[in-house]
Amino acid sequence: MNSLSVAGFLAVKEVWRNRGRFLLFSLVIALITILVLFIAALAEGLANSNREYLSKLDAQLVVLSDRADNLIAASRLGRTRVAAIRRTPGVEDAGAIAFANAVIAQPLPAGAAALPLRISLVGVEPGRPGEPRALEGRQLGTNLANEAVLDRGVVLRLGLQVGDSLVIQSTQGTKDEFFTLKVVGISDGQQYLFQPAVFVPLFTWDRIRPKGEGENSRAELTVNAVAVRAKNPAEAASLTDRLLNQVNDIDVLTIRQAYENLPGYSAQQSTLNTQQFFTLLIGVLVIGGFFQIQVLQKVPQIGVLKAIGASNAAVGTAAVLQIIIVTAFGVALGGLATLGLSAGLPATIPFAFTGPAAGLAIAALLLIGPLGGSVSIRYSVRIEPLKALGLSA
Repeated sequence: MNSLSVAGFLAVKEVWRNRGRFLLFSLVIALITILVLFIAALAEGLANSNREYLSKLDAQLVVLSDRADNLIAASRLGRTRVAAIRRTPGVEDAGAIAFANAVIAQPLPAGAAALPLRISLVGVEPGRPGEPRALEGRQLGTNLANEAVLDRGVVLRLGLQVGDSLVIQSTQGTKDEFFTLKVVGISDGQQYLFQPAVFVPLFTWDRIRPKGEGENSRAELTVNAVAVRAKNPAEAASLTDRLLNQVNDIDVLTIRQAYENLPGYSAQQSTLNTQQFFTLLIGVLVIGGFFQIQVLQKVPQIGVLKAIGASNAAVGTAAVLQIIIVTAFGVALGGLATLGLSAGLPATIPFAFTGPAAGLAIAALLLIGPLGGSVSIRYSVRIEPLKALGLSA
């Protein structure tokens, strides 16, 4: 205990007497912290922009056509297969989902953001899995209603409210057609493929979605996916087998598999995770280099401490405590600075802090201090008093 108190006294005393130098290095650590946290938040924000809608589905499984290679955009399912999926034992409910790209051309409220706004137009079945929960207003009505539930991103960009109207611009053949929808509900963040989403009833979606020449004559409405909610979520694996056995020409994915197969999702996350790893590695090298220089500059002082009876444990513990103090102060500064900077970013930037991601990044930053300073700690413990004072033969 006496050794620990001596180590604590030495660590705090040296930091305070050289506070300018250590403050400067804490600012360097703060900059590294800002960079790591920004990359972590950017990775989470970009992932959310891609997967947000799928990750929040009120379902356990997503059914696609077997020829789609697990890609939602390439999947086509007819109404007969949707009905067969719904009849499968163990399925509590199933909702068809269809995706298209469209443009909001004209909101009615004055002073809205610049238009047009590109959106993901999502067709869902009211009251079934796939329809997002409205936090304001109400859910969609019938499958033919000219209504829409808006993603929070649309609201932030255009200032629309429940009861307002918006105009969707869609290319039908060679002409641009305009469709007016009434906003009946507003959900939380529901982006899909980096675009804010507008949710409409399924048959309304089929009427207003972009179409090629002659496509209006198609007999059966086809959708991209079916969200399946199991009666017992714990038996999702056995339900997958039943679906594959009883419904022809389908693939069944978990929610995670569905969004991990979105185009570019895995590559994007791997790239950002690699950047974060190398940023932490640079942090280890910078911290290690700084404290190694510190130890080299005070070799005689360490020699004196050992000559008057200070143990290796006290010297080593003092070095560890000093590294922890400086690193923790720098990480705290960087964390506060990052929160302040993120508060001023516009809503269009895909930037999201989550508890697990931020906590993991901060824990890694706190660990790189002792890890980077381990070489200097080992060196300080091995210093011989007589050699350090120049008294050895």
